This record gives sequence, structure tokens and C-alpha cells, in this order.
Amino acid sequence: MVSLDKIKKGIIVTSGSIAIIAAALWLGTSIYQPPAKTDELYTSGLKSYQNKEYSKSYYLFSKIVFSSKLKPLAIYRQGVSADAIEDYKAAIKQYKFFLLLYPKHVLSIRVRYNLAQDLIRTNPEKAYKHFNYIINNYPNSDYAIASEYFTGNIDFNKYKNEKIFPLSVKNDIQNHFRHYLKKAPSGRLAMDVVNDWLSLGLDISKDDYLLMSKTCYLFNDYKKSSELAKKADLKNSWAQEVQTAVATGDISHAKYLIEWGLQNNSEYVAKEDIYKAIDSYMTQVPSKYQAASNLFGIAKSRGKDYLLDIKCKYGPNESKFECYRNLYLWYPSSDFTDEAQSQMFLYLVKNNNIQDAQRIGIDFLNKYKDTSPYAPQVMFYMGRASENARSYRDYISYYRGVISKYPDSYYAYRSYLRLNHSRNPIISTRIKESNIEFPYDRRHGFLDKLLLLGDYEILNEYTSYDDFVRSWTLYKQGKISEAMLVARKAMEKLEEKPDRSDLRWRLVYPVYYYSEIKDYADRAGNVAPLILALTREESYFNPSAQSSVGAKGLMQLMPATAAGEAKQRGLGSYDLFNPNNNLYLGNYHYGQVRTQLQGNDVYAVAAYNSGVGAVNRWLQTINTEDVDVFTEYIPYPETQTYVKKVFRSYWNYIRIYDGNR
Repeated sequence: MVSLDKIKKGIIVTSGSIAIIAAALWLGTSIYQPPAKTDELYTSGLKSYQNKEYSKSYYLFSKIVFSSKLKPLAIYRQGVSADAIEDYKAAIKQYKFFLLLYPKHVLSIRVRYNLAQDLIRTNPEKAYKHFNYIINNYPNSDYAIASEYFTGNIDFNKYKNEKIFPLSVKNDIQNHFRHYLKKAPSGRLAMDVVNDWLSLGLDISKDDYLLMSKTCYLFNDYKKSSELAKKADLKNSWAQEVQTAVATGDISHAKYLIEWGLQNNSEYVAKEDIYKAIDSYMTQVPSKYQAASNLFGIAKSRGKDYLLDIKCKYGPNESKFECYRNLYLWYPSSDFTDEAQSQMFLYLVKNNNIQDAQRIGIDFLNKYKDTSPYAPQVMFYMGRASENARSYRDYISYYRGVISKYPDSYYAYRSYLRLNHSRNPIISTRIKESNIEFPYDRRHGFLDKLLLLGDYEILNEYTSYDDFVRSWTLYKQGKISEAMLVARKAMEKLEEKPDRSDLRWRLVYPVYYYSEIKDYADRAGNVAPLILALTREESYFNPSAQSSVGAKGLMQLMPATAAGEAKQRGLGSYDLFNPNNNLYLGNYHYGQVRTQLQGNDVYAVAAYNSGVGAVNRWLQTINTEDVDVFTEYIPYPETQTYVKKVFRSYWNYIRIYDGNR
């Protein structure tokens, strides 16, 4: 262990009067320091820390004067530098000093959490008090969730080797562990919680065994998950056991459990858990329509509406209207009623029953315009119905309404095409590539200072309430896919979407590998922004992505498909996890698929997901030249959703990065 004693320039708090020493330090070090010098010290300290030169970073941060607004951050960073070389004594002193001088600072909760963790080694009772302080004062924070584990763990370690382990203490530990698993079943410490809890030797309740079983499942420990679930009450645990049985390949047991549970005990399980069990089981059946029909016939109550929804979704097109009508009438308060009504409406539009369609559509929008994910679809087809009825003012109003209220949706894209009387799905073949920037106008004083210094970790603490900033910091740390996911969820929460020029959109739809995509797309005769959109949806720009069926890389190519393309192009050795190889082969594969389908990009995108043969069959059975109708009646819901996702992304790339639109 490296000692920091020789570089602690008078800022370590000793056993004397802390307040007097703090004042003396303040007066003695609060001399003037040019801001440029302060910034230089801070950025050099950050760089040293990132280079794992922790003693050096500790020293550089110590040189920042108390009169600087960066001093609280510097003291915190001295603490983490000391932690990094396991000089916990020095770290503890810095954290205590921070809390003495800046008890209400934004970083105080993080500092207190770090302090408590370090104190576990030397003074667990004080650590316990700090963890409890966090739980009581910041109950909804991630720090509070982790503190639940550590408070329980401190008591556990205190008594585990003693002859007498008081039952009251064991119960307190159990409460802490239970709270942790309820709040964070897949948290970083969750498996430690399970193992420590089981070792307490308590009479664990059946509900708690189920709680632990769910955590083990989330960590892919299916054997342990199954063992714990068997100790729960089967009427409560059957849905969890279905998922575990599927995960371990015991499909016959999964079939028995789901049939038994739906027939006898669905009222004892949360509907969300039943949905998960059904979804898990459906991944293993040859026909989802047939499986849903069979289960629907035996189910007694909860889950029956979801099974009917699956039956409708995967059933033949000619019976969809009747199926969804039954779902709408039989389960008027279901989670799937809005979907049922929207699909009834869509069926009537397709069959030119305009009057009845408009009646249902108006009723739907009155009830669900602001709450249902199907609202953009209904509003768009209300526009189409009005267009068929030659009601110019109405259809213009509906199309513009979709673009205004749901600007990033697939149906905003289709509305734009209808307004411009375009049958070509390609709006533009180029985008104006732009860098990702901080998502807000950089006039935030101290936040701007953190940006300039490059301290993204602390910036995230200052803006923990804002997921767009969290997305941006993840992006700056190179966590591309995670950054996109955080930004996407944050944008979905906004009731009113920002203007297309808003920098937050770039976090949701970032541009990666575009020069390579454009090069290979041009060679293969593809539209570069469309391939960019397809790549986004396939892999979220993760070159190491691999699907459960073996598709690899940015464009998720199957090895056999890639081998065929490589042979045709005379490409000898290649690596599908290499971005250039993957984008090269993926573009030529897409181009070949597109050529086989008359150059139609909608059909080609569908075929990229499900195969050219499937699309040719659908073109014959659906029998329409209307691309909207074709897309809505693709019989594979996964492919239908895929087509909409890709063209939604394409629309957004054009909308965000094309300055003329």
C-alpha cells in the first residue's frame, strides 16, 4: 500500500478541534489563485486519476485553494484518489472534512456513502449510522438502496461468529435485505443479499423465498432460482417457475405449470408476472396462435385477456376483426382494450367501411389520444379515411396533427408522405452529419465549468435528475448503447416533444459509422440514412452484438448469409465483429434483397428481418399495392414492428440531420 503522508500538505484532520483546524486551513490556504491555474490543476488531477497515477492526482487536487468553487470537488477527488490506492485512513479524513465544510453540497450524499463504505473496515458502528442517515434522508436514491444491504451486512458480520446471534438482530438484517431486493432485484449487490440472507438460519417466509428466486433468475442462476421457488407457495410462484423451466429447457414442466396456474391460481399472481410467464412460454411453441388458443380455453381469470390479445395478433387476417371485437367487448377495462379498438378501426378502414371506422376512430381518440401508443396510428388512418372521403380539410388536419403531436413516430413519417403525395418511401438519400453535443444551451455557470473541465462523473451528480444529461455522460464515457437507451426512455416520458433541432434528439438518434455506411451503401446502391437506421435497430451500434440465434455485429448478419455474400464478392477472410467487414457484407446483402423485391425498400426491410420468400408469400396473400396496408397486415408481428422501427429511425435521421426539412 502506497502512503500519502508525505504529500498531505496540511489538510488532514487530526484528533484536535476539527472546527478550529478547518478555520485555520481556510485562512491559510484561501490565497488568490488565478482561475486559469485552478483549472489547470483540476484537469491535470483528473488526467492523473484517469491514468491511475493516484498519488499524483491527490497532490494536484490538494493544491486548489479554498476560495475556488472547485475546492469541494477537489476534496472529494482527494478522497477517491486515496481510496484507489487503499489508503482508507486518508480517504476517511478527506470525506469527513468535506462533510464538515459542505454538509449541504450536491456531492454530500456520495461523499457520505463513500465514507461509510471505508468506515466498515475500521468502525462499522459509525458506518452503520452513515448508511442509516442516507436511508432516512435520501430514501429514493440508489445510495439508499445500496445502504440497505450494507446496514444488514454490518450487523451480519458483527454477529456471524458469535455464539449468540440475537433473533431481533437477525430480523432487522432480514428487513434490510428484503427492502433491497424489492427495490433492486437485479442490483449489483442482489446476489450477495440472497446468499447472506440464506445463511442467517431464519424461518424465511414463502414470499421471501419467491423474492430471492426472482433475483437468482435475473442473474441467470436458474438452478438456485428453481430451488428457492420450490420453497415458496406454488400458487404464488408458478409464474416464476414457468420462466425458470423455460430457461433451463424443461418445456414440458413449463407447459404443465402454466396450464395449472392459469386454470387454478392466476388470482394469486400479479398480472405483470403472468404476462412474463406467458411471453417466456411463447418463445418455445411452434404456433403462438395455437398455444394462445389452447391456454385461453383453460384459463379462468387473470391473463385471459392477454392470451386473447396474442391469439388475435397471430391469428389469420380474416378473423382479426371478430377476435379484437371480442377482446374489446369482453374485457372493457383490460390493458389491451385500446389495442383492440385500434385494430377494429384499422380493419374497417382497410375494407372501406369509412362511416363505421370514423365513428370508432373518433371514440378512440376521445378516450386515448394522450395515453395510448396506438393513438398516432388511429389519427393517421383517420386522415386516410378522410382522404378517401375527399374531405380535404379533415385529412390535412389529421396528418398535420400526427406530425405535431407525435413528431418522431412512424406515423408522422407516413403522414409526411401523404401530405406530399409521395409513394416513394425515401424522403432523402443524404443527411448532414452532426456531432453529439451537451443536450442544453451551455449557459449554466458551474455546469458549463464542469463541461469545460471534462469532469463528466461529477456533472452527472449535479444533474442526476435529468436523464438526458446522464445519457450524454454515458456517451462521453463510450457507453454508446446504454446512452441511447437512457435517452430514448427519457424522450418517451416527455408529453410534449421538443423541436427537431433540439440537441436531445441527437442522443436518441446518434450517428455512428456513417462514413463507412455511406461508402458501402453507395457501392451497393442503397440509401445510406436507411442503412444507418437499420443498423441502429439491429444492434444499437454495438459492433460486438450477438443475438440468441447467432446473428453477429452491427447489421446482425447470420454467418451463413455472410459466407454467401463473402464468396460472391471474393472476400477471403473476414470478421463479422469488425465494423468494416460487417457493414460491407450487410450492405451487399440488403442490396441483393432489395433487387429481388423490385427495388422496394419497404419490402426489402421486411425481408431483411424475415426472408425474401416470406415477403413474396405475403405480397400474394395480402394482395395490395398500398404499402400502408401491406405493412399493417404483415402476419409476423415481430417483422411488422421491425419495419415500423426502421422507417421511424430513418424518418428521424432525416428530420434531425437534414437542415432542409
